[in-house]
Amino acid sequence: MATAAEATSNTVASSRAFPAVKTTRHITVGVESTSTDASGDWGDVESLNVPQTKSQAEKDAEAKAKAESEAQAAASAAASRSASRSSLTTTSTSTATADAPVSGNASDLVAYALQFQGAPYVYGGTTPSGWDCSGFTSYVFAHFGITLPRIAANQGSAGTRVSTPQIGDLMVSSTHAGIYIGNGMMIHAMNPAQGTQVTPVMSGMTYYRVLQ
Repeated sequence: MATAAEATSNTVASSRAFPAVKTTRHITVGVESTSTDASGDWGDVESLNVPQTKSQAEKDAEAKAKAESEAQAAASAAASRSASRSSLTTTSTSTATADAPVSGNASDLVAYALQFQGAPYVYGGTTPSGWDCSGFTSYVFAHFGITLPRIAANQGSAGTRVSTPQIGDLMVSSTHAGIYIGNGMMIHAMNPAQGTQVTPVMSGMTYYRVLQ
């Protein structure tokens, strides 16, 4: 057993370390002192204002959505302009006049001619508001950039005579003209009583290939 003198002469030091508070305790017989160091490192996580960044996929999706939105806006504007132009133009068979030539084949020509069924016959007329047989054929072919002579008997000179007719061929006799639409049928401006109609092919007609 240690004597009192030995106990007095001996000093016991105890040091303990903590993550945040470092305490050093010195014990001396009869006297106890404690020192605290509060400067220890707790490893605190600071509150950082980290900027939000977007992935490339998110950026691409936003760019695509923006492009689609702009395209829709442009299409809407174009449709609006087209509707505005259409509202300023009124087309009817009673007031129509020859329009700008277009390109097309024989089927296109026949389809164009057929829309005039029912148009009135007027001797010497040249428009859908009233035409005669050669006025009708001249009007239809002019839509496709082909000029025919005004007189029916002379219109064949604009094409090549053929023995086997095809749709779109010009049909001419000494007094009449029409357009072959296939299956033994023709469309032509007939007379004031019947106007423009589709009928079986008339006898005595000669066929000319005008639209190649």
